[in-house]
Amino acid sequence: MLKILVYLRRRTKKAFDNLHNERLKNNLLQAIPFWIGSVITGLIAVFYAKLFVWAEELMNVIFDWHAWMIFIIAPIGFVTSWWLVKEFAPYAKGSGIPQVMAAVELANPKEHKKIRHLLSLKIILFKILSSLALVLGGGAVGREGPTIQIAGSVFRKVNEYLPEWWPKISKKNMILTGAAAGLSAAFNTPLGGIVFAVEELSKTHINYFKTALFTAVIIAGLTAQTFAGSYLYLGYPKTSNVGLSIMLPVILVSGLAGIFASQLSVLMLKISAWNRALKNDRQKVLFLIISALIIASLAYFVNREILGSGKEIMERTLFSKDKHEDWYMPFFRMIGPALSFTSGGAGGIFAPALSAGASIGSVISGWIQLTPNETNVVILTGMVAFLTGITRAPFTSAIIVLEMTDRHSLIFHLMLAGMVSSLISSMVSQHSLYDSLKISYLDDLRHEKEDIPDIKKEP
Repeated sequence: MLKILVYLRRRTKKAFDNLHNERLKNNLLQAIPFWIGSVITGLIAVFYAKLFVWAEELMNVIFDWHAWMIFIIAPIGFVTSWWLVKEFAPYAKGSGIPQVMAAVELANPKEHKKIRHLLSLKIILFKILSSLALVLGGGAVGREGPTIQIAGSVFRKVNEYLPEWWPKISKKNMILTGAAAGLSAAFNTPLGGIVFAVEELSKTHINYFKTALFTAVIIAGLTAQTFAGSYLYLGYPKTSNVGLSIMLPVILVSGLAGIFASQLSVLMLKISAWNRALKNDRQKVLFLIISALIIASLAYFVNREILGSGKEIMERTLFSKDKHEDWYMPFFRMIGPALSFTSGGAGGIFAPALSAGASIGSVISGWIQLTPNETNVVILTGMVAFLTGITRAPFTSAIIVLEMTDRHSLIFHLMLAGMVSSLISSMVSQHSLYDSLKISYLDDLRHEKEDIPDIKKEP
């Protein structure tokens, strides 16, 4: 009897060991695609960031050489950006975040083949080329949204190329994780990437893929840091010795930024709808040329800071003595994205939204004569509030600004700004810009005929 018990114990232990080893092997195989996608995302994000900075610098060099050249390069840049998207990758236009949101919703057995239109190798190539052409022409766009769509495309292709015997991985989880890794690599904000995936993309509990999400965000960020160096997107603005009296200006700026951001979203949606209704390409090209010339005229005759992503505005107002913008700059930093984002080319809204919020905070701080450190606090909260007004993701906005400046002491100020802006902007417009664009993409795709039965043949 004793021998039988010993024998059974050994057999049971061996069975449990085999089961444990099988689970470890399965978990490792499921983790490897996320790791591969994260490394590729980090590399592409660094390469894309360098190209984007070079394009902005080249645009400024041309402007410094002969300012009137902006009237030539702006129309060429806008039309080229639009043409690249129209001819080769229609769903590469705009930010890329609504496309990722639509892809997440399509990640079901009935509609998953349609995701290829939103996330693919072709999207990666023409997203980069189109956004570079637009920023070279002075377009007020950023690279963060495009990086998120690029990362989603990378993770989707990694998942697609897995052999048949590989443990199956949810397409939705891969896309969500890729988007989070993309934001982490673009801004060097790992926490922001995680919060973004939960708050903006999934809006669900992440228990089933939290390990993959966390590791992917970390690996993508570390890969980007390895090749670009450890950096903060903005740096360390001085915010010490600021009392509770700053809360009133923070609430004021947050409310104004929320109103302006939501109105900008409504305006961009109306322009986009009007642009889609244009009957032929000749009319669209005429619209692009007029938009480009408006931006060029404002840059040439008034202030060149309307051009580009607006990062220079954030850096100057936060780190120099020249902290106060002219009253019209917030409007300029909204006109630029309104015309650039609706051009039909590729380009993000994250950085332009941050710069618009910074300009609002800068103007209000000058009017009420705050100290330099108080001005920095109000500028940072303006950035959070305006980005929240666009995305309706207050926690993501607050965490992103927190991580890009390393000002942990301002966490309550930034959270307050996000919540105030979210409340105010929801009163102005019920749906966010991204939600409205996502619905538009889904409608287009669900009415589109499927003419490619095998997605593996897709580039």
